[in-house]
Amino acid sequence: MHRIVLVEDDPDIGQLIGGWLGKHDMDVQLEPRGDMALARVAAEQPDLVLLDIMLPGLDGLSLCRALRGRFAGPIVMLTSLDSDMNQVLALELGANDYILKTAPPNVLLARLRVQLRQVKAAPAPIISQGSRLQLGTLFIDQATRTVRLGGQTVVLTTTDFDLLWQLASHAGQILSREALFQQVKGRDYDGLDRSMDVAISRLRQKLGDSAEAPTRIKTVRQKGYLLVPDEWS
Repeated sequence: MHRIVLVEDDPDIGQLIGGWLGKHDMDVQLEPRGDMALARVAAEQPDLVLLDIMLPGLDGLSLCRALRGRFAGPIVMLTSLDSDMNQVLALELGANDYILKTAPPNVLLARLRVQLRQVKAAPAPIISQGSRLQLGTLFIDQATRTVRLGGQTVVLTTTDFDLLWQLASHAGQILSREALFQQVKGRDYDGLDRSMDVAISRLRQKLGDSAEAPTRIKTVRQKGYLLVPDEWS
């Protein structure tokens, strides 16, 4: 099931769209206010966001722009405003598509599926904003020391969080045990301490990685560890 947040203030339209998409492997969660949607999408990290333009609290165009620093998935505008200016503006602000509410349901479904397929095929982009870091559905906030994966909160120890932050902020790079000991534990690696290996093992378990054949956090023999940036979609 693909998880979709539909930001629509008309409950009848929201239920109609949600009911239709729900018949086609899409779990649609309705959010009626633009200002509430911002925090919700950032926290839940759905597979796709479907936005109306005319919304209470925060209009859809402003919401689209604000989401682009916190959400890497596709944003699709679904509106009754048939305006070239609005369409161009929405795309420039980060929307992936602009669909009129008068579009036949099958057309809406097909265009959403296109966006979802493209996300599945593309590498997860890395979004860095101050103390926040996002790789696909993995969201890390260093200021609040919170981690979410696929919208679910991941509870980590202090050491595990610091280790994950180092790996994620250097995604795609091999970090040696020596470097990790210095950054995470504040001391040199003595060549015998296996606590870093244990912490890596805990991280893999909590982040849904395989212990036998890890794909998200890899061990590079005689070199260190590598967080793979394309494995978090």
